[in-house]
Amino acid sequence: MNLAKRITGLGALLIGPMLLLAGVAGASEAAHGGHGGIDPAKVTDLILRTVNFVIFAGILIKLLVKPAKGFFAKRAQDIAQSLDDLESQKASAAKALAEAEAKLAQVAAEREKIIQQYIAEGEMEKAKILEKAEMVAARIKEMAAMTIDQETKKAVQELKQEIADLSTKLAEDLLKEKVTYADQLQLVEEYLKKVVEAH
Repeated sequence: MNLAKRITGLGALLIGPMLLLAGVAGASEAAHGGHGGIDPAKVTDLILRTVNFVIFAGILIKLLVKPAKGFFAKRAQDIAQSLDDLESQKASAAKALAEAEAKLAQVAAEREKIIQQYIAEGEMEKAKILEKAEMVAARIKEMAAMTIDQETKKAVQELKQEIADLSTKLAEDLLKEKVTYADQLQLVEEYLKKVVEAH
């Protein structure tokens, strides 16, 4: 109904000036005595063409308004849907980015934890190696001390034996030089007496 009013109004706007133009042309023809004015046939032809154009334009508008409205409404709906889809994709991308950043932070934290664990294990292994090295060093020192002690005791024993041997030899030599045959006989007799008394 609204379209029909528009077409009627448009027709009236176009027909009104045409009629006015025709009236002016007719008056001009009458004023000049029919010579040199606008031909009424041309004015009538112009009016008929204008009316024909208005009717054709009205029919064309009548036929194209609904499809055009539908097309533009559909296009607006498609654009709105595309915008909604883009917003949804943007939100999904932002969520995926946040998740990826969270995973990356988690991986970094786990990597740091693993590094700290390896450092701690390395320190423990270092401590064990140092402890074993200290134990080995202490054992070596202990064994060296025992060896030195044994060698010292052995050297002292050998020295005592050598001193005893030298003393005995020296005593024998002194006795040989200073003891006479009579002294030797007396020593043998004393020794025999002791042996006899002991038995």
